[in-house]
Amino acid sequence: MARKRKLISAVIPCYNEESGLHELYYRLGKALKAQNSWDYEIILVDDGSSDKTRLILEEMAKKQSHVVAVLLSRNHGHQLALSAGLSVAKGDRIFILDADLQDPPEVLGDMMKVMDEGAHVVYGQRRQRDGESLFKKVTAKGFYRFINWLSDVPLPVDTGDFRLMSRQALDELNRMPEQHRYIRGMISWVGLKQEPFLYDRAARYADETKYPLRKMIRFALDAITSFSIRPLRIAAFGGFLFAGLALIGLIYIIWGALQGNTVSGWASVISVILICSSIQMFVLGIMGEYLGRLYMQSKGRPLFVIEKIV
Repeated sequence: MARKRKLISAVIPCYNEESGLHELYYRLGKALKAQNSWDYEIILVDDGSSDKTRLILEEMAKKQSHVVAVLLSRNHGHQLALSAGLSVAKGDRIFILDADLQDPPEVLGDMMKVMDEGAHVVYGQRRQRDGESLFKKVTAKGFYRFINWLSDVPLPVDTGDFRLMSRQALDELNRMPEQHRYIRGMISWVGLKQEPFLYDRAARYADETKYPLRKMIRFALDAITSFSIRPLRIAAFGGFLFAGLALIGLIYIIWGALQGNTVSGWASVISVILICSSIQMFVLGIMGEYLGRLYMQSKGRPLFVIEKIV
């Protein structure tokens, strides 16, 4: 009996990507077909799009036997949409990329060669980023280094979700129940052998970015609170520091009172009150972020709702 061919699953979350879906299918399909000894499936996840993305994916899945359309019940966000696609992937190897074609599917063959040498994860590491503003480049560069400094687990810098994973690495990832997900960090936490693959990131094929500043900030908060309790430690250290300064100030006031010196004016008092109050609110805000995530996690709700698989 002929040996069953191994399977590559390509998983792509999509949100309002109607303009580039056919180009994505063409380029990705060509890269997958080039892996001659492998079968493949293309899992396209509609994350509650408001344009024709959902209709295009359904039509693709009905016409193309290799395409699986996963249609979510509403917009869940990029990381949960990706998680939904990964949950239905059947492949021995899993290829993750975005629908905007900034990450070139044509490098799949080279990433496969790195995995053939024993890696469980081959993650794309950007040499340069074309088609993005200076603000985006600078903040992204700073963010990756900042989160790596905060994290208890080493996280590769200049690396997104673009990667090739083994079945074992995916099975471990799928066991993690976090509501607020930072998938690239969760994969790093898994361990196993992980190797970088350097590449140049292109500009978007069509339309504009689906990650405005508001979503970038929320994503950064999820990343920080998912992989580090160092902000809580910094808050505690700051509390001790200002408690010490307050004690010094109290000693100074008592000494001045014993010497018969009185403090004139309220400016200094009000300044101290404002500074201390601001610090307290900042610390409470950090604690609130962690408590809010614990509250959401304790509900035990499913991470996503799949309305239909075509």
